[in-house]
Amino acid sequence: MIVVPGSVQSEGGMAAMRCSIRRSGGRGGKRLAVLATVAAVAVSGLTTAGCEAGVSHAVAERTAPTVAESLRSDLRKYLDAHGRKDHFSALSLRVTYADQRPDISVSAGTTRYGGGGQVPGDAMWQIGSNTKAFTSVLLLQLEAEGKLSLHDKLGEWLPRYPAWRDVTIGQLLSMTSGIPSYTEQSAFLEDFDADPSTRFTAERLVSYAEGRPLGPAKYAYSNTNYLLAQMIVERASHDSYSDRLTERIIEPLGLHDTCLPAECRPDTASRMPTPYSVQSILPTHVNKALPPLGLSWAQGAGGLVSSLKDVTTWDKALYGGRLLPAAQQRELESLTSMKTSKPITTVTAGDPLGFGLGVAKHADPVTGTVWFYEGATLGNRVLHLYFPKSRMVIVVAVNSSVEEDTLPDLAGTVYKTLSANDAHDAHDRS
Repeated sequence: MIVVPGSVQSEGGMAAMRCSIRRSGGRGGKRLAVLATVAAVAVSGLTTAGCEAGVSHAVAERTAPTVAESLRSDLRKYLDAHGRKDHFSALSLRVTYADQRPDISVSAGTTRYGGGGQVPGDAMWQIGSNTKAFTSVLLLQLEAEGKLSLHDKLGEWLPRYPAWRDVTIGQLLSMTSGIPSYTEQSAFLEDFDADPSTRFTAERLVSYAEGRPLGPAKYAYSNTNYLLAQMIVERASHDSYSDRLTERIIEPLGLHDTCLPAECRPDTASRMPTPYSVQSILPTHVNKALPPLGLSWAQGAGGLVSSLKDVTTWDKALYGGRLLPAAQQRELESLTSMKTSKPITTVTAGDPLGFGLGVAKHADPVTGTVWFYEGATLGNRVLHLYFPKSRMVIVVAVNSSVEEDTLPDLAGTVYKTLSANDAHDAHDRS
């Protein structure tokens, strides 16, 4: 979750079930959480959606064209209802099943607000804090190889930050370090607003949080955690974060559309709908375009660009246990209650939101348990849902960032459409 600019998730903002992974106050109570927003999307529309979609291949073949048409209609209605207020022009959706049913991929709108061509089927997006799970996996792989431990303290790996020397790697990844988020600091926001094309280093970004009071060791979303995690990846591997991503994840999984901006192909920006900010925290850029590849401010906390096809491939590998040994997979999925900050074995109706190590889980009374994450940059939002029993994946993207997020509502609508077009013969609860 790259904390999406403080908008989408503020304490006391959206209903608990639509809360994001990170919450914090800010200007006018809406200071950007900018990189990672885990919207507990399951709740907004999912609670009344019915059981997780799942039908026979024969039924799917018969209904697929109708489903795609209905989903495209959902996107168009959402664009009509929210496009002007939230200043976005493009929407993309991908639904992927675990069986042989074909993927469903639909889009709506244009690549530019007020103009541009149709959104391409292979559109690429700033995926925001969905990047965080990539960073967690790299560290967990290094742990499995004996090169570090999640119990290691920052004083061992990053002695240049003595005020944080007793924070463990595990606390960074679980958002329980107490280290403040650089994206919440006025100095960072002012610098970015002055020049969105600024090329930030990780050290400069962390410096915005240095000297700020260290909070208690409880759940509190902070993008600084994942920049520090990125630095530890580099120290432990004696290599760049970018190269580790490429060799350990991107190439093995065949993620041909996934890259950090500095490593992206020359045609990448041309495949990206123009990003827009509706954030009041960027006063000179409200409703204005931002550079599609201007993501040096996000890096290991939310700096990846990808297609929805690649995001789906990644999610299936991530939750399917293909990237980590069993012990590290358990660590990845170990949960901290976003309500009490205590470790929990699973999410429940009374404690429905849990944060793992760069992943999040929600317990819904109707659909059961779902993994999810909404990554929000200063100009895009990308939300995924993974249903652990049927292994269905839903990914939706939009080309603006906002202070009051309704993308979880669209995900709920999509889920209901899928359920309505299925035979309801597979009550896949978890």
